[in-house]
Formats: sequence, C-alpha cells, structure tokens
Amino acid sequence: MAQYDYDLFVLGAGSGGVRAARMAALSGARVAIAEEHRVGGTCVIRGCIPKKFMVYASEFSQVFKAARAYGWSLGEATFDWKRFLEAKDIEIARLSGVYVTNLRNAGADLVHARAELTDAHTVSLPAKGESFTAEKILIATGGWPTLPLGLPGIEHAITSNEAFHLEALPGRILIAGGGYIAVEFAGIFNGLGVETTLVYRGANILRGFDDDVRAHITGELERRGIKVILGGEHTSLEKTGTGIVSRLADGPEVESDVVMFATGRAPNTKGVGLEAAGVAVGERGAVVVDDYSRTNVANIWAVGDVTDRINLTPVAIREGSAFAETEFGGRPTRFDHRDVASAVFSQPPIGSVGLSEAAARHGGSKIDVYRSVFRPMKSTFYGGEERMLVKLVVDQETGRVLGCHIVGPDAPEMIQMAAIAVRAGITKAQWDETCAVHPTAAEELVTMREPSAPRGLAMAGSGA
Repeated sequence: MAQYDYDLFVLGAGSGGVRAARMAALSGARVAIAEEHRVGGTCVIRGCIPKKFMVYASEFSQVFKAARAYGWSLGEATFDWKRFLEAKDIEIARLSGVYVTNLRNAGADLVHARAELTDAHTVSLPAKGESFTAEKILIATGGWPTLPLGLPGIEHAITSNEAFHLEALPGRILIAGGGYIAVEFAGIFNGLGVETTLVYRGANILRGFDDDVRAHITGELERRGIKVILGGEHTSLEKTGTGIVSRLADGPEVESDVVMFATGRAPNTKGVGLEAAGVAVGERGAVVVDDYSRTNVANIWAVGDVTDRINLTPVAIREGSAFAETEFGGRPTRFDHRDVASAVFSQPPIGSVGLSEAAARHGGSKIDVYRSVFRPMKSTFYGGEERMLVKLVVDQETGRVLGCHIVGPDAPEMIQMAAIAVRAGITKAQWDETCAVHPTAAEELVTMREPSAPRGLAMAGSGA
C-alpha cells in the first residue's frame, strides 16, 4: 500500500500548475490538482486572454478611421459592450473547459476547492472537510492584484479583475499605475471611446523597460488622446454625485466615473498554509525557490507568479515543465530565465528582449546603440502621425546583440523571432547579413548600419 494518497498534489490550476500536473500524470504518477476559482488561472480567466480580446475590440476604432482613408465607405460605427462581454465570457468558458479536459485526459484528479497545507505532506480542503497526503507538493497559486491599504476612499476603486466585468462602459476612467496592465487598459478604454486618464507616481511609465521605449510609448499614448499624468500620487478618493474625485499630491483633482488601480500584484500566498509546512517566503511574500523551483522544504516546489521571478505565463509554463521533467521524467531540468522576451499589448504595442541600454551600460559593457524612429507605411498613406521605434543594443567588443526593443504595429510578433537571435548570441554583423523583407517595418532590424551616437558615449534617457 502506498505511503501517500498521491505522488503529487498541485495547489493552483493556472498555466504553470496545469502544465506540471499534466506532465506528471502522463508519466504515470498519481496526481491531484486543486483550484478554488475557475481552471485556467489568471491568464485564461482574468488576464492575458480576455485582455487580448479587449485589445482587439478596442483597435477597431483606429481601423475604421484608416479604412475611410483607404477608400472604404462606412456607416456609423457603434460598440455594444454587453454583447462583447457575453461573447468574451463564452470563449473564456470554452478555454477553461479545454484545460479541464486536458487534465482529466492525462489522468489527474481535479478538485474544485481551496487547498491549504497543514504540514509538509498534507493538503487540507476546508470547504469539503477532506485532507490528502502527497509525497511531493507543488505551489502554483499565482498572484493577485493589490490595492494601497489606508488610502482614504480606496473602497471606490476597482482592480483589473473587476474591469473585465463592468456592467456598463464608463464615460470616463482614471487608471492608476504605470506597469503593463495599466498601460494596456488605458489603450483598451481609450480605443472604446472612454475618456481616459493614466496617473503614475513615477517619472515615466513602464519601469524596467528601455528608457527610449518608455518615452516613446508615453508620447504615442498622448497622441491617441490619453491624458498621462506623471509624478501623480493619490492622496484620497471621494465619491460625489457626479463621479469619483481623485486627489493627487502636488497635482490636479481628476473626476471620473471609474477609478482602476493597477499598481501591482502580489504573490497569492495568503491562506495557503506555508507557515504550517515550514516554507520560506521573501520580503514581498513570494515563495523562495532555487534554480529547480524547489523550496527550503525538500518535498515542496513552487512555480509561476507565486515565486515572483519573471511573472509571465510562458515562464510559468516552462517552470512547470522543468519541474515535471526533473521530478517525474528523470531528466534534471532547470529553466533559464535569461533573455526572456516580453510584450506589452499597449496601443501601439511593445516587444522587448534582452538588455536595455541602461542595463547594458550599468553592467560595464561598452555598447553601440542602433535606433530608428519612423512612421509605419500604413499610416503614411493617410497622413497619420504615429511613430514606430526600433532599437538594438550591441556589445562593441563582441558585436553581439544584447537587446532588441520595438514599439509599433506587430511588435509582439516581431520580438518572438528576434528573441531567437538574441538568445542565440547572434552578432550585429549576422543580423546585417540577413536580407530584408520589403516592404515591412521589421526590415529596419537588419538595415540599421550606423550607431545613433558616437561609440562608447552614454546617451541620457531617450531621444539620443
């Protein structure tokens, strides 16, 4: 008789947890996975996928403008928010169902309940009054949006979770935050015709991205009609008869119909029972793991946003895969977090991989920077003012391309291909040897011949 009920018990059925559970179950292991919400996690249910649908919906307002310039005759265009939400929810339910089917087909037991650890080998399901033991446990409970505790009137604000289910499209929205979620939702609501204000307490949005990218996207957001307030920190919110008033330190008062805070996400470790199992967490509450996603407790691992390493869905999937390969496939595998590409589905979108200019310089490298700003061909036809940015950061000594950064149409699609080259260590000379595909915006990646500044000189911020 087996010592434990399961070989593996997974807490959280998001992208990382599901991948690990499926692979482990397919190896013949006895696997259970518990999820208190819908299967699919943040990405499928309240993140990447529904947000991308909203991006698609919001982009049509610009498409209609361009269509007229290209000779199309269009009637009055209107947007039905409720009809869109219904269609979006149907598709999300379908995708969640696919995850459920895949788990069951792999042979994993799915438990619809909140799970918590009572010790290093025992998982309790309080709502069901049940407990199970497992030889190995994987924590994959993801992250959760946070709100600034203690801010007067914060009860009047929503997070990105609620933004997917607003009963009606507001006339005015204020979004607090400068990360990718805030920037993406600013583009979404602006594209749907909502008067949109983006407030960020820092000097520029998208901290961690290349400075040229940050400055460029700010200008493009403003060009599209989004009001961007930098250095603005909330002191209070007040609900009035006409809306919600946001009061900012050393800034204006802004009234809107909806206030959305997108000021950060925290590892979802509350109520998981980490203390009972002896699992160590870091300062932000993230589960501390090694290169193989193992915690300080020998039989417990953690993957995905709950570890607060690189909080991206594909990363969680790769971490989950590496865990399963190591523990159930007999092939010790660790995921290399170097040169992971990322995309911001802002409007226009961003694609980025490798080192920013500042990071490369701070790392001690002497670099060349190749930078091109131009109007995309599609918009030049009708006199559009949109600008595209393409930038390469190159090591002078080796010629290796250390970073690639793109802002403009199809940037996320381009960066996926560019990431292969950056990760492979291809040199700028090899990029230049690649024949351009014309006419495309991507050809700029292989046709920039001269650095945009003298060799070795630092370029402050952006615009150099």
